[in-house]
Amino acid sequence: MRDPYQTLGVTRSASQDEIKAAYRRLAKKFHPDLNPGKPEVERQFKEVSSAYDIVGDADKRARFDKGEIDASGNEQRSAGGGGFWRNARSGARANANNSGADPFAGSPFGAGDDIFDEFIRQATKGAAGGRKRSAHRPERGGDVTYQLKLDFLEAATGIKKRVTFPDGKAIDITIAPGTEDSAKLRLKGQGRPGAGGAEAGDAYVEIQVAPHAFFERKGSDIYLDLPVTLGEAVVGAAITVPTIDGKVTLRVPENSNAGTTLRLKGKGIADSKTGVRGDQYVRIRIALPDEPDRELERFLEKWKPKAYHPRKKAGLETQ
Repeated sequence: MRDPYQTLGVTRSASQDEIKAAYRRLAKKFHPDLNPGKPEVERQFKEVSSAYDIVGDADKRARFDKGEIDASGNEQRSAGGGGFWRNARSGARANANNSGADPFAGSPFGAGDDIFDEFIRQATKGAAGGRKRSAHRPERGGDVTYQLKLDFLEAATGIKKRVTFPDGKAIDITIAPGTEDSAKLRLKGQGRPGAGGAEAGDAYVEIQVAPHAFFERKGSDIYLDLPVTLGEAVVGAAITVPTIDGKVTLRVPENSNAGTTLRLKGKGIADSKTGVRGDQYVRIRIALPDEPDRELERFLEKWKPKAYHPRKKAGLETQ
């Protein structure tokens, strides 16, 4: 078997994180589920997996670097770990010679062989077989999470979006009206491929909704601050107001104070569970001209209002 470092395309001084990254890249490239009907690719996938089994584990990697195990994970005869069996065998034979009998004579393992070497071979064979079986054991694929950014209106009114995954696969998903920020959509079977014929994992799409320039969402309701002129607030006016469905005409009553809130019934956001729409609330905000209006100033200088104490009414009158 090839050197596991060469198989993964890394140097012997590579960090564990670098080895892990190299393995993930190659495993994705050679995964059998992504390359059906290509036995050569499947063989490469097995080689990559076996190489990572050795150097991806810090303990096994250290033993491999010391020469205690080979690239397949088998114990090396020259490794220090084999000394126990050699010493035990020598001691046993020495005791047998002293007693005049050889406990390994007539061994079913053949002349010149001994039970300790056979034990090592059987243990190594079993371990290798176990690795082979576990590599083909059905195992469900892992789940993955992606983030999808939507603007306010896309989430509010619903939209169909095409999502392209890192492996290049594209899928159309439906964003339901009223989808909230941080909501998660589950795409069954769109996660990582399973092993040994097992089902794939799921993909989760986490929604991120960008704030709007002037709409504010509270549950299923929408709030909007509407600037009006002093004249519109005093004498009333029909004003064009934006909603998530488009523009509508709103009647501002005469003598409307700043903070007066008007309701547009059914112009809010649809509840994602019931489909029932909320309302849009329009808060009046009186805006004076950017440039000084001398005529307005002269009028107000001469204006003598009736009893008019707004701060006292609000409880802010100073004594």
